[in-house]
Amino acid sequence: MLNIREYVKVQSLEEAYELNQKRTNKVIGGMLWMKMGSRNIQKAIDLSGLGLDKIEETEEEFRIGCMTTLRDLELHPGLEAYTGGAMKESLRHIVGVQFRNLATVGGSIFGRFGFSDVLTLFLGLDTDVELYKGGIVPLSEFAWSKRDNDILVGLIVKKRPVQIVYQSLRLSRTDFPVLASAVVCLDGKWRAVIGARPQRALLIEDEENLLGGGLTEENIRKFVAYVKEKTPTGSNMRAGADYRSHLVEVQVRRALERMRGEENAD
Repeated sequence: MLNIREYVKVQSLEEAYELNQKRTNKVIGGMLWMKMGSRNIQKAIDLSGLGLDKIEETEEEFRIGCMTTLRDLELHPGLEAYTGGAMKESLRHIVGVQFRNLATVGGSIFGRFGFSDVLTLFLGLDTDVELYKGGIVPLSEFAWSKRDNDILVGLIVKKRPVQIVYQSLRLSRTDFPVLASAVVCLDGKWRAVIGARPQRALLIEDEENLLGGGLTEENIRKFVAYVKEKTPTGSNMRAGADYRSHLVEVQVRRALERMRGEENAD
């Protein structure tokens, strides 16, 4: 059971930061995962009055406030166009519309959950995290940092030329993913992100430039093997490690074949 002794709707980020330094106080966000646990919270810190629930788009970037809901991400036309539908694909299986109307991007990213479709997708893009005290940090660095008591203000996604395919496999429609992946060509450089391993999402850069010569069958085969080798997997109630490793091969290959088909269509 979740017990909250006091609720505070803060008036500033400084107030939120000061309150959050006490271990028994918590920023609540959408509070959807938190309420599933059992804990005592002295003060629940609500950021909803700070205007951090907006998506601002310019020619250079998207700025996404931490209180932006997953449903707002899913329906944003700019993000839809920029990612070629991958943003919507990464979100549409997360429980249901009612859930996505409440769950926040800040909670999804700050939680660094192993099952997070949101973290997997954003790691594939050129994404920074804006922290109140810590400043602007690459998401790839933040995702593996230790949790602290800073306040996540939002995300910054820089608009670099991108081609991205997002995939996930679930045992049932609204379940956590057995495996999730994003295969990305970002400004001419290739990367793959493998999430729900079941550990948190892992970013794998094409450091050997295996796809630099184009999406030939041989290059695809080499890159698929490279990603599989670089991706440790584990077992849980949804799948075993060997099955997940097999899915890495399947999803990365399918993504690259789809991208090759789109290039040929052009």
